[in-house]
Amino acid sequence: MDFDLRKSQNPKPKANATGALGQILVGLPNAPKFPTDGRQAIDMKILIFGATGMVGQGVLRECLLDPEIETVLTVGRSSTGVRNPKLRDIVQPDMFHYTGIESELIGLDACFFCLGVSSAGMSERDYEKLTYTLTFAAAETLARLNPAMTFVYVSGAGTDSSENGRIMWARVKGKTENALLRLPFKAAYMFRPGVIQPVHGARSKTTAYRIGYVLTRPVLPLLRRLFPQYILTTEEIGRAIIQVAKRGAPKTILESLDIRDCARAPVSGN
Repeated sequence: MDFDLRKSQNPKPKANATGALGQILVGLPNAPKFPTDGRQAIDMKILIFGATGMVGQGVLRECLLDPEIETVLTVGRSSTGVRNPKLRDIVQPDMFHYTGIESELIGLDACFFCLGVSSAGMSERDYEKLTYTLTFAAAETLARLNPAMTFVYVSGAGTDSSENGRIMWARVKGKTENALLRLPFKAAYMFRPGVIQPVHGARSKTTAYRIGYVLTRPVLPLLRRLFPQYILTTEEIGRAIIQVAKRGAPKTILESLDIRDCARAPVSGN
């Protein structure tokens, strides 16, 4: 993996934020323990699933840039290929069972679960196995080992929380979200981005998606201005997911505009 680890110019937060996450900086009842007001920060230990995927690459980049994150651990079927003193990869061929590596999954502050597959051409049974069963196996293990952990799951816009709709992938994603929210984590948040624009060298592993991004690259900046509620960058998702782990959020399900509001919050040290 080869992405740009230089810090970008972050957008300045609005003076009077009115979005759904406009109050994330003040007194949330279940806000995590990490100070962001100039006091000495507690170094965070972060776990990422799906760090070799497009969203995961963006999240990994922001974690490596954040001075308040001490350690980043990734779990996946392959190594990220990134060399950084903060980073350690665990190659885990069996993503449904974690008994052999449980000792390495203790003492973590947050998990960012960015692993996912396209439902195109898949039966509901197969898609559910790779979406619900796989995710829940990891999350259930982590909830047992790290009850004080914050768990953030990258889902998708249009997810069906009722689990009864006509769209297969949306039902399965809804089932997955609901199961995660029932686990005894300190906090759990579901991210529902819409269209995602890769930046800083992040690339999709899906050929069709890569072609689509190449074709739409010239117009994506214009589309972002016209439809801000639907389009986020991988950097924005990465910044937002870290802010939620540090400070909490006023609700558990975050849509694209919520994620963007959160990404605009100032990052300590940047």
